[in-house]
Amino acid sequence: MLQAPDPQRQDPIRLPSLDAFAGSLGQRVYQALRGAILSLAYRPGEILRKPEICAALGVSRSPVADAVARLASEGLVDVIPQAGTFVARFSMPEIREAAFLREAIEVAAIERVAPRITDDQLTQLRRNITVQAALIADGDTAGFYAQDGAMHELLLSFTGFRKLAQVSDTAWLHVHRARQLVLPVPGRAAATLEEHRAILAALEARDAERARVAVQHHLRQLITYLEPLERARPDLFIA
Repeated sequence: MLQAPDPQRQDPIRLPSLDAFAGSLGQRVYQALRGAILSLAYRPGEILRKPEICAALGVSRSPVADAVARLASEGLVDVIPQAGTFVARFSMPEIREAAFLREAIEVAAIERVAPRITDDQLTQLRRNITVQAALIADGDTAGFYAQDGAMHELLLSFTGFRKLAQVSDTAWLHVHRARQLVLPVPGRAAATLEEHRAILAALEARDAERARVAVQHHLRQLITYLEPLERARPDLFIA
């Protein structure tokens, strides 16, 4: 269970070194802060103290202010005049809409991929799922989460449409953050792995209908898990 945000917690321990990122200084500051928000290192509703962020990253206020503006445009932070900048709380209506869009994209993708998937593509998926299983055995939830995302990216790439993954990621942004609440739930990662295996089995059979059903079942589990969390942790959600 997540703990309530601690207003006394200091920022330096939550932000990675900018050396972990590529691009201009502003881009790296944006990536570092965005990653911390998406991973829930900064919790929904928590205030972002710009001086502490500057100190943690060793930068001036300008790139931090630019990063915050970008994050606000994405809906990840709320800038409230005379009050401060806060990490945006979750919105179940937004999450449901994003999940609807992601399902529409992935169902269309899997129906296209299933009849024509190649042996090499199946091998890539099997290897990914093997790694997922190893990460679960090691208790590495973060690593599993990364491989989960990689598997979905593979499936979308198999359509041959180069921009599809980007469109899907944009639609999935707020769900991506909310999923961090779900994966630590005991048994959820293992259940997710079995859902992935069901998708793989359908693809191995090149059965488009079976693959569609497996993808729909997999993607709809998130809402099933989030709705009870909304009731249990209303502080993390918009009322």
